[in-house]
Amino acid sequence: MLPQSEWVQQSGVQDADWATIGNRTQTYTEWNTPMLADLLTTLTPKIAAFRRDIHAHPELAFDEHRTAEKVAAYLDGLSGLGLEVHRGLAKTGVVARLKLGTSRRSIGLRADMDALPLQEMNGFPHRSKHAGRMHACGHDGHTAMLLGAVEALCTLRDFDGTVVFIFQPAEEHEGGGRVMVEEGLFERFPMDMMFGLHNWPGLPAGHFGVTDGPVMAGADRFDIVVTGRGGHAALPHQAIDTVLAGSALVQALQSLVSRSTDPLDAAVVSVTRFHAGHADNVLPETAQLGGTVRTLTTQVQMQLEEGMRRICTGIEATYGVRIELHYERGYPPTVNASSATAIARAAAGAVVGEHAVQLNLRPSMGAEDFAYLAQCVPASYVWLGNGSTEGGCLLHSPHYDFNDEVIATGIRYWVALVRQVLGGER
Repeated sequence: MLPQSEWVQQSGVQDADWATIGNRTQTYTEWNTPMLADLLTTLTPKIAAFRRDIHAHPELAFDEHRTAEKVAAYLDGLSGLGLEVHRGLAKTGVVARLKLGTSRRSIGLRADMDALPLQEMNGFPHRSKHAGRMHACGHDGHTAMLLGAVEALCTLRDFDGTVVFIFQPAEEHEGGGRVMVEEGLFERFPMDMMFGLHNWPGLPAGHFGVTDGPVMAGADRFDIVVTGRGGHAALPHQAIDTVLAGSALVQALQSLVSRSTDPLDAAVVSVTRFHAGHADNVLPETAQLGGTVRTLTTQVQMQLEEGMRRICTGIEATYGVRIELHYERGYPPTVNASSATAIARAAAGAVVGEHAVQLNLRPSMGAEDFAYLAQCVPASYVWLGNGSTEGGCLLHSPHYDFNDEVIATGIRYWVALVRQVLGGER
């Protein structure tokens, strides 16, 4: 086995093009396999227990104080191995950095920490202890697996460069990733590339889904207020009917996807709220509508917003109402860079075998604020199979639970990814 410094020198990894790193043919699971396997024997149960603890104590966006403190305390326990621990970025975010060797290369690994405002309906011992809050998306598992990877890498110490471990708050709707960027994440912790993962129910446990290009949709929100003239329901000719105008608006908005966008461009316009009136015999003065717009490209995103404004103007003229549209840009599409995705694919294949890596799956129309990080550096976001969806084990379901059987696979993926980019013993 070559010393790491000699392998780095012979392989030329410090001077290699990023685009070529993902094309290496070495079997990375052969590197230190006995040592890593031995480590996971004791590490995995400890990480699973950590995961169940934070599952039982879920915290919502920017309120992950207990979770962040437990993460930071765990990391502090590794500081004697050269790990730097930083608290307080984006309120409750935690960032750790491990630098080994002399290479100036640096990559970021990211996990999210927040839970959802949802009442858990599971009966197992680690179910949520807090009414109306639940880890229904697996962020508890993401956090735990990245913690395990930190400990594994601090122990193995077989790379040359810098790894930044990002424990991000507020992924669910509140854009903690955006806040971290705005508060100087990349200025304080320079990174050449960024990687993330999400568990994926329905994908076989331990398999990976790796997609080049758009992988998650952008998510915008809209609120519409239709104002007419209220009146007696028996005398509609004396009123200006906002329910009628609102109904026409709902139907017209559906034409944006069916008739105004390229059929090959994925897009969703969903009206999810329509509130008007309180009495059977009154035509209401106002109607309020709202919903979401999902797209995979910023071009389609712009087209749909412009189309909504055009339709609102047309409905105003047709029905004699006044329409106020408030359109809020949300998370941008998450787009995987080819260079980073080639690396992610190679690392996933090294861990589970090429047969268990599903390529170019259809993107999800769900949204992910990893997109903000991916706008700053080349990045790749992969799916880790969580297994069967039987029993309601779907994302954002009150019956969901993260599958602890994939914890070791997730840790091995992070370790293989670091070795893939920053080199390792062989």
